This record gives sequence, C-alpha cells and structure tokens, in this order.
Amino acid sequence: MSNSQPKLRPQQTSQEACDAENMVKPEGMHRERSAGAVRNSGETSETESLMEQVVARANMLAALRRVESNKGAPGNDGMTVAELRGYLKTNWPRIKAELLADAYKPQAVRRVEMPKPDGGIRLLGIPNVVDRLVQQALLQVFTPIFDPTFSAFSFGFRPGRSAHDAVKLARDYIEAGDEWVVDIDLAKFFDQVNHDRLMARIWRRVKDKRVLHLIRRYLQAGVMLNGVVIATEEGTPQGGPLSPLLANIMLDDLDKLLEQRGHRFCRYADDCNIYVRSQRAGERVMSSVRRFIEGRLGLKINESKSKVDRPRNRKFLGFSFFRRHGIRMRVASKSLERFKTRVREITARSNGWSMERRIYALRIYLRGWMQYFRLAETPKVYRELDSWVLHRLRLCQWKQWKRPRTRLRKLRALKLNEDDACKLAGSRRGYWPTTCGALHKAMPRRYWIERGFAGLSECFVLSV
Repeated sequence: MSNSQPKLRPQQTSQEACDAENMVKPEGMHRERSAGAVRNSGETSETESLMEQVVARANMLAALRRVESNKGAPGNDGMTVAELRGYLKTNWPRIKAELLADAYKPQAVRRVEMPKPDGGIRLLGIPNVVDRLVQQALLQVFTPIFDPTFSAFSFGFRPGRSAHDAVKLARDYIEAGDEWVVDIDLAKFFDQVNHDRLMARIWRRVKDKRVLHLIRRYLQAGVMLNGVVIATEEGTPQGGPLSPLLANIMLDDLDKLLEQRGHRFCRYADDCNIYVRSQRAGERVMSSVRRFIEGRLGLKINESKSKVDRPRNRKFLGFSFFRRHGIRMRVASKSLERFKTRVREITARSNGWSMERRIYALRIYLRGWMQYFRLAETPKVYRELDSWVLHRLRLCQWKQWKRPRTRLRKLRALKLNEDDACKLAGSRRGYWPTTCGALHKAMPRRYWIERGFAGLSECFVLSV
C-alpha cells in the first residue's frame, strides 16, 4: 500500500445524493451471483485452502516473533509470553492438527476494565497467549487479502498508515475550504458488532470453512468473569491481534458509501470525520450516515460525542486545528488533561518512588508523547508544560528532603546563598508555593537535565 496521501476529490453533498436508496449493496451476498461463478475465480480457490497458509511454518514463526515482541499480559490460563515457545515445542503438533481438522476451540478471554479519560470504562478482552498466536497468524494471512480493498481514506491499524496521515489529510480538507466537520463516534463499537453481519463480510473473500468457523468461535468464545464463562452474542473482543482488522472489515461498507457519494473524510477505527462546506450540508450528511450505520450496519452513534461543528471546536485523534497563516494543528485540550493526569501519577508525592525512577518514567513518557504530538505547531505549549513538569519534580524533591536540617544542607550544596537557604529551609508554606522562587533558582532546568531529565523541548528535537 502506498504511503502517499489520497488526493482531494470533488464532494457531493446534495440532498439527492444523501437520500439515495442504493447505499452500498454487500458484495457477495446477492443471490444472482452463482456458486460456480464464485469458485471459478483464482482468488476464491486460494482462500478455500487458507488454513494451510495460516499454519505454514514461516507464517507461524513470524506470528510467534510478533507475539513475543508485543509481550502483553497473560490470559485466563496464566501462561506468559515467555512460556509460550516452550509450550509450543510440546503441543504445536496437536494444535496444528486441530486447526487443520476444524476442531480447535479458543478459550474465553480475560475481562479487563480500563478507565477512559472522559470517565467511562473501556472493556478489553485479553486472550490466552496461544490464542493470540493463532489470531496473529490469521491476521498475517488476512491482511494481504483484505487491506488492498480498503478505502484510501481509512487509516486505522493498517500497514504503512498512521494517525498522523489521517490528521494531515484532515488539515488539507480544511485548507481546501471544507470548514465544517461531521464528527462521528460509534458507541461501544467493539461491544456491539453483529456477528452474522461481520461473518457475511468476511465470507465475501474467504471461502475456507475452517477459517470461517474458527473466527466465529473466537467471536463467541465468551468472557471469563469471577471464574464463570459468560457467552458473547455480539461484539469483537477488543484486545486481540485480529480485532482491529475485523473492525475495518465491518466498517468498509461505510467507507465505500462515503466514497460513492464523493465525500471528503478520514476514518481511524471507529472515529470518522467528514468535511463539508456548510453546516446545512453537514446536518444532511449526519442524518444520512446515521441511517446507514444504524440500519445497514446495526451499530449506534454516540450522540454525546458526535456533532456537526467547526473543526477548531472538535478534536480528531488527539489533535485540534486553528487558523494562523493557514491551518495549523495543536494538542486538543482533553489530550493536555490526560498528559497532566499521567504526570501527576508519576510525580505523586506519596507513591514512594525514588527521584531516579521518576525521572526515568518521565523521560519514557514524554518522549512517547512528543513522538505522537510532534505535528502540533505550538512550541509555547511545550515550554509551559516543561515548566509545570519541573515544578512537580521540585515539589517531590522538597518532600523527600523532609526535615529543615536536611533541606538546609541540600540547599547549601546547591550553592544557594545563605540567606535564601535559611529562609527556605525554615519555611512553613505549602509545598507548591515553596517550590517557586528561590528553590527554582537552586534547581533550574540545567540541574534536572544533568540528572537525566529530558523535557518536551528536548524530545521534540529528537522526534523531528
């Protein structure tokens, strides 16, 4: 798949286009397509023996290396990734025979609840490491089959594509004059996918019944809660290697609909932004897309997060847009809140961490954060965040010194003048106000850099 950006296309937002009844007919589901005609294609003959490709030695070794590199937590059986290779030396012949005989049964996933930044809960399903291996092997075989057919405007979890590509294209749309966005967020997408509709879309390109049965078993493997397996009648467990590809397969019809109507859009997993020229056009698009998503796909739109608005008032993949000598990107306010929440966790005064551990954790987190948000053109924000982070570090250091005698000795070692050192060591002010002024002078940015700290400004230089 080429890494080049999709070209901007003429857009149709007329009432006639939005009200068209022939939305996107599921290919492969029409009765008039005879079974003989399907089997005559070379693609179908290959996918009728897909399980042999899945269990091939080269494919399984590549899947094993990928699972080991991803690490991850154990599933319900407690087996770790480090134990997987040894387990396979004894049990792989049996597993392979079960897969080829259409007899392999995945185990229930381990339910993990992850708090969302907005206060909700994201339900993750952690498969056993053996099931993760098989899913990864399936993914490697499925990707060359499905990915070339996906829309050029779909960016989530695809080789050679990233969130940065999506936000850059969104910026191009706004610069081209599409100054209204139809921001669509699907409600609990991974929990509400209809199994039959998903399997019908997979069947369009995969004819090996063993593979189809295996995927159906993964979907219905259930969730382990308090030692009891709860069946899953809908949804795809979010947490396995195969889930992102299944999501793209399910939403590909939405992409094709938007392409057919000539809309300018970017989709990353279940987050879709459509760019139009006016609020009125946006309302029409929102209405028609809602009918398609809820009627044809059987999913629901998150009404609280979906809206027709100016791009500057919305966030897309953590970014927002503003106009200053053209269209520029900035870090969305909610992303800044999440940043501060995480830094507060690392620099909590009562977590018992040593200063070396805090600085190391900050360096890792800040580098990863800047690697993602380097597209934001707001150097002033980076400087302000760095100043705030250093303030938090000084606060932790001041708490660790505890006694006035220790503080005075440390301040003298930092060559703070005697008068300021005595006043500061004996101060009864709160931690936060105390760490300004003289303490800032005693422990400037250079002091922390010498101890291994790397702020956003330094990380930005490394990420460019």
